[in-house]
Amino acid sequence: MSTGTPKSNGNGGSVRLEYAFKRSAAEILSTEPARLVHIGKRRQGHNRLIFGENLGVLAALAQDERVVGRVRLIYIDPPFATKATFQSRDLHHAYEDTLSGAEFIEFLRERLIFLHRLLADDGSLYLHLDERMTFPMKLVLDEIFGSGSYRNCITRKKCNPKNYTRKTYGNVADYILFYTKSGSYCWNKQVEPWTEDRAKEYRYVDRETGRRYMKVPIHAPGIRNGETGQPWRGMLPPPGKHWQYLPSKLDEMDARGEIFWSATGNPRRKVYLDEREGVPVQDIWLDMRDAHNQNIHITGYPTEKPRELLRRIVSASSNPGDIVLDCFAGSGTTLVVAEELGRRWIGVDSAAEAMRTMVK
Repeated sequence: MSTGTPKSNGNGGSVRLEYAFKRSAAEILSTEPARLVHIGKRRQGHNRLIFGENLGVLAALAQDERVVGRVRLIYIDPPFATKATFQSRDLHHAYEDTLSGAEFIEFLRERLIFLHRLLADDGSLYLHLDERMTFPMKLVLDEIFGSGSYRNCITRKKCNPKNYTRKTYGNVADYILFYTKSGSYCWNKQVEPWTEDRAKEYRYVDRETGRRYMKVPIHAPGIRNGETGQPWRGMLPPPGKHWQYLPSKLDEMDARGEIFWSATGNPRRKVYLDEREGVPVQDIWLDMRDAHNQNIHITGYPTEKPRELLRRIVSASSNPGDIVLDCFAGSGTTLVVAEELGRRWIGVDSAAEAMRTMVK
């Protein structure tokens, strides 16, 4: 840990990313709306597959009262600034990923400004990138959404370990930036099922019931002047902390046998394994490798993401009937999962191969 750092004056201030030809938000929002070209039969509802360059399409959707401010979830997996051209498995041209540096940042920022406008107040955005552009784009998202709207930078293991010949660590991860439009947003906690390894912290067994449990503190950081900062059973919470529950609530828990008392009189709360539906999903995802690295059905479209990755995101940040939008729809995985989970969806892409893949 470093020492001797200057004392903060409490005015940390915001951080902005500046670069050449960065346009104002007002100029971007004045983009000429595109004439929407719908693919397929569902042209009137919210299940809409739109063929076209997505900036103009987003400008048009921003004028559609059925969409603007009503999208609950946006997931986008844009180009990664690889300077490469991608083909499908059957060698059809898919798309070109040739932008880099400031050009790429501004390209994506323009679309994110429209996407922020399309989101509902309780909506969420997931932006999928790799190490090339994740970090500058976090600054851009902080500027558009506000740094307080940042929720997670999810690290995803995308493939098996590589036998690199160059002098660096194996690159097996990419990243998903998770932002919300406000502090009150749709959230359905995702859990992973219990395994013996995941349940190993529940190593104690209640003598009377045989239930497995773990011991956790009954205090939390922070000083309180109310009842939770007062003595309970003749003892004060540790310095700088307070009781997590009112003393009366702690008495009720103790009467039910939910408080464990150590030989030295130190109380701990019993948390029972059978009361937990699973282990809450963390921000490192090791079980969501790219589709072509697994023995599962794939479309053959390049950079296709696994269905379970989208299932987790759509389940966590939307409810049945909500609108899910993907304006870099590619193989259509987001739309398929949204359909399966009873969401309405809007997909946009400018690549003919993407449209052929999604329609098929």
